[in-house]
Amino acid sequence: MTNLLIKLFIKDNDVGNLKTRGKYGILSSATGIVVNILLSIVKLVIGIIANSISIISDALNNITDVGSSVVTMIGFKISQKKIDKDHPWGHGRMEYITAFIVDIIILMVGFELLKSSIDKIIHPELPAVSNVTIIILVIAVFTKLWLFLFYKKIAKIIDSNAIKGNAYDSISDSISTLVVLISAVVAKLCGISIDGYASLIVSIFILFTGYKAIKETVDLLLGMKPDPEFIKDIEEAAKKYDMISGIHDIMVHDYGPGRKIVSFHAEVPADGDICKVHDIIDQMEQDLFEKFNCITTIHMDPIVIDNKEINDMRAFTEDIVKELNSDFSIHDFRMTDGGQRINLIFDLVVPRDKEYNKEEIIKNVQQKIHEKDNKYYAVIKVETSYI
Repeated sequence: MTNLLIKLFIKDNDVGNLKTRGKYGILSSATGIVVNILLSIVKLVIGIIANSISIISDALNNITDVGSSVVTMIGFKISQKKIDKDHPWGHGRMEYITAFIVDIIILMVGFELLKSSIDKIIHPELPAVSNVTIIILVIAVFTKLWLFLFYKKIAKIIDSNAIKGNAYDSISDSISTLVVLISAVVAKLCGISIDGYASLIVSIFILFTGYKAIKETVDLLLGMKPDPEFIKDIEEAAKKYDMISGIHDIMVHDYGPGRKIVSFHAEVPADGDICKVHDIIDQMEQDLFEKFNCITTIHMDPIVIDNKEINDMRAFTEDIVKELNSDFSIHDFRMTDGGQRINLIFDLVVPRDKEYNKEEIIKNVQQKIHEKDNKYYAVIKVETSYI
């Protein structure tokens, strides 16, 4: 069914194209609106007839899903707007904002259902459940399960956090409707009302889903560590070019799905033809844009690669640093004659996994280098990695 809908409404498979991406987003939102309107109407009717707070709660939950899909659709529409003078990087982050709104709606519904559930537990009533009610709830469980798989596939295709949030919501809805179904079966077969407890479980599912989704969305709005696979792909692509011996200081700025700006330093031979190196850098920037759909700015770092003393001291220094911590690294290594001493100047990069004592790191490295030969003095700048 999912593949059929995609085939009918999406003619271009290039998800890097913002218009195509928007079509996927609108398709998912429109599908969600239609499915949830039908479910909410049917559940509301049978819930009122059966006098079941859990079924009515489930229906109201589906109504909020309609609102969520509408908000998501609006977000995709706005995110497709062209770049303007006030927004040079486009409107892609609007997807994150709409995802945040959807997450807030989920939490609000969860809290309201929680209050209603507690009231129903205190004042229980046996719902009048029919066979039709049970059949409809069974159909609703599988419908929401399909909608979860549908959203999940679309979210994966276009890498959309907003649609991923809808997928989380749908699987939560499927489980919560299953709980309501169990409550209805117990009421019909055993004459016992667990309606309020079922509704309570539904509200907890909704609150958990909302919390998880809002955390992910807030992380995106604040700015997250880039995907390690994306960084690895950039590094491997860059090293294929002539005269590029390595890259470092990689930074990735996320302005919404499909809108990344990347910058890094590329190590090039210090004695290389500057014009030739510049041409290679220009070509690399263009190729990275075509391959990864990201704007790239590359800074050239000249390094000496044919001097044995420098190469030996660089290797020695790298070993010292790795002995301190295997996750440490160095770059921009150079040697300068300071008259009475030889300065070893380099940057030392530490990860962001915890706080490091930078002064202690510098002191340890300087001491080990000085022990090798007291003519060497290390000038070290400690940096924290952005990846």
